[in-house]
Amino acid sequence: MKRNAHSMPRISLNYAQKLFLLATVPLVLAAAAISLVVAVQSSQLAKREIRELEVQLIEAKKRELKNYLTLARNAFFSIYGRATPDDEEAKTRVMQILAAMTYGQDGSFFVYDYDGINLVSPRQTEFINQNWAGLSDPEGVPVVDELIRIARSGAGYHTYLWEKPSTGEQAQMVTYVIGLQNWRWAVGTGIFIDDVRATVANAQAETEARIARTFIWIGVITVGALLMVFCSGLLLNIRERRLADAKLKALTTRIIDTQEEERGRVARELHDSVSQMLIGVRYTLELAKRRMTAGDARASANLERGIDGLSGSIQEVRRISRDLRPGVLDDLGLGPALQTLTEAFGKRTGITSQFDTVVFRNRLDPDAKIALYRIAQEALTNIERHSEATDVFLKVWGHARGATLLIRDNGKGIDGANGRIGLGLRNMQERIEQLDGRLDIKSGRDGTIIQAHVPLSHLLPPEEAARPSKARPASAGGEDSNERYAS
Repeated sequence: MKRNAHSMPRISLNYAQKLFLLATVPLVLAAAAISLVVAVQSSQLAKREIRELEVQLIEAKKRELKNYLTLARNAFFSIYGRATPDDEEAKTRVMQILAAMTYGQDGSFFVYDYDGINLVSPRQTEFINQNWAGLSDPEGVPVVDELIRIARSGAGYHTYLWEKPSTGEQAQMVTYVIGLQNWRWAVGTGIFIDDVRATVANAQAETEARIARTFIWIGVITVGALLMVFCSGLLLNIRERRLADAKLKALTTRIIDTQEEERGRVARELHDSVSQMLIGVRYTLELAKRRMTAGDARASANLERGIDGLSGSIQEVRRISRDLRPGVLDDLGLGPALQTLTEAFGKRTGITSQFDTVVFRNRLDPDAKIALYRIAQEALTNIERHSEATDVFLKVWGHARGATLLIRDNGKGIDGANGRIGLGLRNMQERIEQLDGRLDIKSGRDGTIIQAHVPLSHLLPPEEAARPSKARPASAGGEDSNERYAS
């Protein structure tokens, strides 16, 4: 199956971008969640408050209507109370009183008899003396029949659409009606509540505007927080880059200093040891030459001393070469190299030195081997120069998490104020960090313990698993050594 040539490239984020996303994504999600909660809660609260406001306003209108009708009833009650059911004169006087009682722009009183005939309608006189039984509003709500029914039962409210006298438009109207049972009249008054609807609509619009402003403020705060996070991340990134540049410069300086120090050490050793030995060999051979020319029998002794001097020079060159890059590390592995290093250290310093290893089949990769060897070499150098120890112990072993090198001495501990020791420890730390490992140092008056841990990623599979198994003769050389030591 061929790979699509137009597939999207994989996006790779650097540390600063990952940090910015890690900080901003939860913030954006939190702001979105807060906005959603605020929207839902504000909407529900607004609807509840608007409903309560509408109910309160309508109830206030109803109380107002009831007060109007109470005033009107007080105005004609003395006449109605003394009149008989067929007293037409009293009825006329009451109708005149109610027709004259208008209020506001559209307010007035109306009267229907129980048969549906309109008797009083001062704002809409065309309704008078006509039978409106069965009249309904544009929405099908019965009007006159319902008013008569309420009047027969005593008193009550009714809401319907009615033409507004001042504008001629249909509007919501609330009426309060009472029944004059002796005359079989339904007397009432009504008030339009379009102003209530307008008030409610204004309140709803204002509430929606407040919610919108709340969203805007949440957005502004979120953007401000994102800008703060971005600026903080930018400053942190700049600071980290400056620190990294400073550390890189310091590391470069240390590397150059270390190289120059190593070159100076090699030059001093070549000059102080190899050069002096070769000069001695030269004078010995020249003396042997002169004695051979003179026929002196002592010339052979001078030749033997010259040969011994050359052998010593060769050994010294090998020692210097071994310090720079031990051949046994490549040939036999880390275990034999550390054992050779420990034995040479003990012979050179007189410090009791022991080395131990645990057989483990996995092999270390080249980077791990040279790093652990250099850490052991640096640690032994520090012990020789500064610790005043009398006993040194080295051990290397493998485990489920990787491999560990341990160096322990019984010296006076590490003095943090000593710059040279600090440089050596930093070199160890940098070497082990390149392997993604860990360096643990414990130091006190009883001595120092250094443990270098190499992760499992730097261990190779056993050689037997990497090669087909076949019969091979046992030898006393590299294969047996690789089985005995960590390689």
